[in-house]
Amino acid sequence: MASKTSNPFVFLQQVRSETAKVTWPSRRETMISTAMVLAFAFIAAIFFFAADQLMAYGVELILGIGR
Repeated sequence: MASKTSNPFVFLQQVRSETAKVTWPSRRETMISTAMVLAFAFIAAIFFFAADQLMAYGVELILGIGR
């Protein structure tokens, strides 16, 4: 079992050394990923809006209630 260290300075040193090992994305990669997320969120919003409208129309057609 690993020894538990309660010294906050040792902890901060370990955090700093682990952060140095991280491969950070470039600015370009971050911008492309952000644009893709926003595009897919917009596509999903359109899809769910259309699905909701279609189901509302179906319920109104079948049951005669709504809107």
